[in-house]
Amino acid sequence: MTGDETWVYGYDIETKMQSSQWMGKGSPRPKKARMSRSKIKVMLVLFFDWKGIVHHEFVPRGQMVNKQFYQGVLARLRDAVHRKRPELWENKTWMLHHDNKPAHASLLIRSYLAEHQTSVVPHPPYSLDLAPADFFLFPKIKTTLKERRFQTTEEIRRNAMRELRAIIGSAFQEAFQQWKKRWERCIVSRGGYFEGDSA
Repeated sequence: MTGDETWVYGYDIETKMQSSQWMGKGSPRPKKARMSRSKIKVMLVLFFDWKGIVHHEFVPRGQMVNKQFYQGVLARLRDAVHRKRPELWENKTWMLHHDNKPAHASLLIRSYLAEHQTSVVPHPPYSLDLAPADFFLFPKIKTTLKERRFQTTEEIRRNAMRELRAIIGSAFQEAFQQWKKRWERCIVSRGGYFEGDSA
């Protein structure tokens, strides 16, 4: 089970790829208005495995994702695993993967996970390329939402959930296969840094 949190914006600027356009030889560079992300945003927390989304929630406005809040998230994740993955719950074969953010790595969280006998897959520091949420799920959602405008946080939530539900099961399976390959490359390179799929 792997997861993380991310901001989803009411308006997010297009990527370089999305904004590129064909120009004739010698044509002047196109003028583009400078845009920035909107101030309307919602933080999404979610966990998934190779079958799909197991737990998601939107962080209430004004709430920081600190260790106390994250402990509550983990309690709700445990309930979701119990309901949605009963075989893993019964066999105690599920493991948790999250990154090393202070809220995730705090003593409170480590004690909570130990108390509930939850195994944790370690995550190397500064390794976004080894976190499936960062190389697979968040870009998949955000790319489809870029350049669209939402006026309210409720609109953001609704559209983010629509994009999440549209991801087919085989995409999750492929992401976990890709995760395995990225770990293998990391081991072969003895922890050397690489980015994306180019290494």
